[in-house]
Amino acid sequence: MVFLTDKIEFPNPNRADSDGLLAIGGDLSVQRLLLAYKNGIFPWFNDDNDLILWWSPNPRFVLFPQHLKVSKSMVQILRNKDFKVTINKNFEAVISECSIAKREGQAGTWITNEMIKAYTNLYRLGYATSVEVWQKDILVGGLYGIDLGNGVFCGESMFTKVSNASKVAFITFLQNTNYKLIDCQVYTKHLASLGAEEIERSEFLAYLKEG
Repeated sequence: MVFLTDKIEFPNPNRADSDGLLAIGGDLSVQRLLLAYKNGIFPWFNDDNDLILWWSPNPRFVLFPQHLKVSKSMVQILRNKDFKVTINKNFEAVISECSIAKREGQAGTWITNEMIKAYTNLYRLGYATSVEVWQKDILVGGLYGIDLGNGVFCGESMFTKVSNASKVAFITFLQNTNYKLIDCQVYTKHLASLGAEEIERSEFLAYLKEG
């Protein structure tokens, strides 16, 4: 792994170790974050770490929108229209809810106050997107991520307060946008059930360069 300096640069993603850890240090400035995402790199750390950890795992977990799987039960839920879905209605609320959502196998959160501030800056500059799910005007689910402007959406996190709300956010977002690829970063059963799959890092990086 590489220790970053004040210079806004990253090593080749292929230098990441077997766990995907590529570099340590640096900051969460807009310039560094955008450079990271454009090169298939993302930050992931928690309050226990004094330094930022940067990752580029191999294989990469992604979802091609044409491979999206929607179960019969989810089709019915979407038809019932019990939920209202919006985009960029309340980014700050979505990322805050994601930061406190309980995750299986995780004692704490990687969405620190520093991360919230950094991604809110990206949102205000038009690089980050939130999807909100409402039930009777109450925010019950959502997700947020980075739009690279090249047909790739880098999903960061999602939350749900009622059953299926995060799935409604994800499915509705994909069905109403024209992304060629959704970056899901690392494997989860939840996203695998929706059609996400693992591809080689080299293939993922090639998609990033196509835009």
